[in-house]
Amino acid sequence: MLSIVFVFCLGVLNFAAHKAVIESGHPMLAQVPWFFQSLGGRLSLVVEFAMLLGAMIMAAAGSVGWAWIYAFYTGLNGLSAWLIFSGRV
Repeated sequence: MLSIVFVFCLGVLNFAAHKAVIESGHPMLAQVPWFFQSLGGRLSLVVEFAMLLGAMIMAAAGSVGWAWIYAFYTGLNGLSAWLIFSGRV
């Protein structure tokens, strides 16, 4: 149960970072493939939700490794968002 809550909290952080990057209007967003630009970039949020749902299902099945993989993924997303907002990219 704890791993499900852990993954859910990480998912909230991922969605917040993802939405902030989408709304930032960074010039790099113009270079993403056309199918991720659908619906104003919100199609990528659907992919983000699918990843969260998959990680939560695997955590509920008792696979703690998937929770750690999702934590690593969240760390990479956080690093990417920080690089975009700090102007290093």
